[in-house]
Order: sequence, then structure tokens, then C-alpha cells
Amino acid sequence: MKQFYKIGEISKLYQIGTDSLRYYEKLGILTPQRGENDYRLYGLNDLWRLNVIRDLRRLNFPMEKIQSYMNNRSIATTRQLLEEELSAIEEQIALLSDLKSDVSNRLSYLDAATQQPIGTVTVKQFEKRKCHTIFHPYHNDEEMDMLIKQLVNIDKNNLYIIGSNRIGSFLPLYEAKKGNYQNYEGVFIIDKNGKSSLDSGTYLSVIYRGDSHQHEKYFPKLTQFAKEHKLSLSGPVLELLWVDIHEAADTAEHITELQVKCLPL
Repeated sequence: MKQFYKIGEISKLYQIGTDSLRYYEKLGILTPQRGENDYRLYGLNDLWRLNVIRDLRRLNFPMEKIQSYMNNRSIATTRQLLEEELSAIEEQIALLSDLKSDVSNRLSYLDAATQQPIGTVTVKQFEKRKCHTIFHPYHNDEEMDMLIKQLVNIDKNNLYIIGSNRIGSFLPLYEAKKGNYQNYEGVFIIDKNGKSSLDSGTYLSVIYRGDSHQHEKYFPKLTQFAKEHKLSLSGPVLELLWVDIHEAADTAEHITELQVKCLPL
């Protein structure tokens, strides 16, 4: 093993910029020797320090804390540092576990989307579904996209667009009955941490493929089914996007669901 490394070699070996290495030297964490032409030469003592810096920076430890530890090492401070490392690792494991679960769920949603009955009215039962909502009238896809972005910004770390059938819009029932299928009153994202909720109960559902602006064909299927089974509809109509532009560029692959709560007459 080499005894000394030049700054370029260290930068390549640790994937650290030379400016960062000079900054660590300025803080007193690294103490390279000087060789010919005043070149910095990093020894074994600097290597183990860089290993510590790398590991702690991965856990987002601030440089001030790393500097303090390097300058005041003892069994007590080392134990304290290791305990803090362990806590930070466990926190990251929990975050990654939640992310893994969410991605797995979104994969399941995407797989389930291709298995949905198309064009057939079905009856579904739902418990109360928590959600984030924005009630603001809109009439086109561009306006919806802006509202959805606002919803996602509520929790950037946990709200996702790709692979989620939890994104939808509220269409007032009275507007749908009049054939005004673009007069939406707001948007929602179903999420366990939401402060609002969708009502529990029995819902009529119909799912269709292609362009999402086909309500004039499929909403009447819901009203006809309700009439035949002596049910009354209780709005709003929920439009859920199983597959849209975020998952597929081809409109033919898009999948939209209409849900509306129903009650016996």
C-alpha cells in the first residue's frame, strides 16, 4: 500500500472534489504533508480521517460535528458518535422501508390497472379514505396539472404521481347530470396522512381505456345502473386516474375510473 497520495489521486479514490479536500484541510481535519513543488501528500492518517468523513457525510452529519469529533476524540465521544450514527441509520432504514412499501404498492396499482373490468359497472365498498384536497374550480388538463403539483408539494417526500391510482378530481354530480363533464370543483390525492377524507360506503364504478374525456359515454352507464337497481346517486363523482400521461405517452393505454356513492331509494 502506498504511503502517500497526491490530491488528484485522493480526489479520484474517494470521489471527492479537490475544493472539498482543501476545505477539510482548512478546518484542520486533514493535515497533508508537503512534497516537492509544495504538492499536498496525504498519508495513512488522512485516509482514515477521510473514511470517517465519508461515512458520516453519508448520514448527513454536519461538518462542524465531524470537526468537533476529530479534535476531541475519546472513548466517550466515540461512543456518543456511534450511538448517533446508529440512530441516523435506523432513521434512514425506516424511511427506506416506507419508500419500498410505497413503490411496491404503486407497482401493484399499475399491475391491477391492466386487470380492471373495462366498461362494466361494478359495485365497490370503501372505508373512509383519507386524502389531501384542493377545492378550486378547473376546466382543463393544464389547470388540473397545476393543482396536482400543489398537492404533491404538501409532502414532497411521500406524495407521488407516477404509478399511483390515488390521484383524482371532484366532479359535481349536478354538473355531470347536465353533461358538463369539464366543470370540476377540485382535486385530491388519497393518502393515509391526509387531513380530509372521502366518504365510506357503497360506490358504483366504471372504468374505461383511452382518452380521459369520455365521461359522456360512461357516466350514463352509472345512472342507468342506479335506475335499474333502485339506487340514488350521491355526489360528487370521483374521477380517478389509474394510468395517464405520467405512466404512458400513448393515450390508448390510459385508464380512468369514475366512482360515485350510491344509496338505496
